[in-house]
Amino acid sequence: MTTAAAGSPRTYQVRTYGCQMNVHDSERISGLLEQAGYVRAAEADEQPDVVVFNTCAVRENADNRLYGNLGHLRPVKDKHPGMQIAVGGCLAQKDRGDIVRKAPWVDVVFGTHNIGSLPVLLERARHNTAAEVEILESLDVFPSTLPTRRESTYAGWVSISVGCNNTCTFCIVPSLRGKEKDRRPGDILSEVRALVDEGVLEVTLLGQNVNSYGVEFGDRYAFGKLLRACGDIEGLERVRFTSPHPKDFTDDVIAAMAETPNVCHSLHMPLQSGSDDVLRTMRRSYRSEKYLGIIEKVRAAMPDAAITTDIIVGFPGETDADFEKTLDVVREARFSSAFTFQYSKRPGTPAATMDGQLPKQVVQERYERLIATVEEITWSENRKLVGETVEVLVAVGEGRKDERTGRLSGRARDGRLVHFDAGSLAGQIRPGDIVHTTVTYAAPHHLNADGEPLSHRRTRAGDAAEAGRAPRTPGVLLGLPTIGAPAAAPAPTGGCAAN
Repeated sequence: MTTAAAGSPRTYQVRTYGCQMNVHDSERISGLLEQAGYVRAAEADEQPDVVVFNTCAVRENADNRLYGNLGHLRPVKDKHPGMQIAVGGCLAQKDRGDIVRKAPWVDVVFGTHNIGSLPVLLERARHNTAAEVEILESLDVFPSTLPTRRESTYAGWVSISVGCNNTCTFCIVPSLRGKEKDRRPGDILSEVRALVDEGVLEVTLLGQNVNSYGVEFGDRYAFGKLLRACGDIEGLERVRFTSPHPKDFTDDVIAAMAETPNVCHSLHMPLQSGSDDVLRTMRRSYRSEKYLGIIEKVRAAMPDAAITTDIIVGFPGETDADFEKTLDVVREARFSSAFTFQYSKRPGTPAATMDGQLPKQVVQERYERLIATVEEITWSENRKLVGETVEVLVAVGEGRKDERTGRLSGRARDGRLVHFDAGSLAGQIRPGDIVHTTVTYAAPHHLNADGEPLSHRRTRAGDAAEAGRAPRTPGVLLGLPTIGAPAAAPAPTGGCAAN
């Protein structure tokens, strides 16, 4: 017995936690399931036939959040025989069989290296009426060869590598996603072209450490070359990338950013700490002087560049003097935004067992001071843009207050969030369209443009959004099982089968 009515396709829902890698992996999970005959459940559907949790092991309380949500689903599943629950991603790679032991109503557990196995595992679990746990230690199929159901009509993630060769003491990613594996440039560019053909205007090149791209095939300048090659793709208007590592950041990448018109002048470069002693303990192989030197070069080549970062406060052994050095770097770097984190232990990382773990109240006090310093700077930097004209790619879901304020929202070329008034164009501007408008107000985390837009360009991405079409990239057919009756075979047209 299944929850789907006889003859109707089984429905699915994917719940995603964590970083951009997880978000993009969820697009692949959706693509796989739809290729196998499942259909996405409506947002209001509280009992889809399959629920997939794509998990993160890096964020604080990741396991508590997962098991809490699994607990909420147990009575739903009990009332709907045939419902299946799958858990994948980094936490699944880490916890493995413990998930089924703690939550025996879970049907499938799969890791970061075998996303493509999910449809097979679901069918096997249904047939055997038993949980299926499959965790591979190394990459099975490069994820970008899998079919993908894109979430956005106007912007797309494109993986250039998976895994990481760094050994930062606070990070568990290398043990969960493995050593770096690079895609060939031709495969990456083919995927970018396929997205542009579907109407996508912006791509973000994605990797745990994008500027070490090329390590597998021995070309340390491969990433800069890739950026320049993206500049030759007609119809591609914006190129972004995340995340680079300061130790691998080379001058040729700065030149490629400055000289390739569709590469955005926005850079997310994690700092983590401004203290050289803490960076050494974190096993981050750069120092604050080198970091600030990179920023100086970026701004010399692109004065309008918006630079964002990641910062951890309260790392084991961090002193008041260490923290003050972080504040000094923040003031000198003039970030346009910063993702700030209080250090918390991650089981399995060297930092979790280090001496010098700091009391919560100390970490909290430093965190609040960091936030205040960052916001003072970001607000000051944003105020410089009042009166400037910005190009906005209209987005969905960026402005939580848009419905109440009557504004639309999107991202400027430098990545800043802009809320704007559509004026006389209200009702004509679609997600994926391009608007030029003038900044009238600045806040620490966004800009407002409350005057009449200066221009509005309808785009193919906007057409797709209006028609409700989501871009799909087919990937490589893997002979995956489908649900329901198989499609009829085409009539033979020649060769041995016709005789």
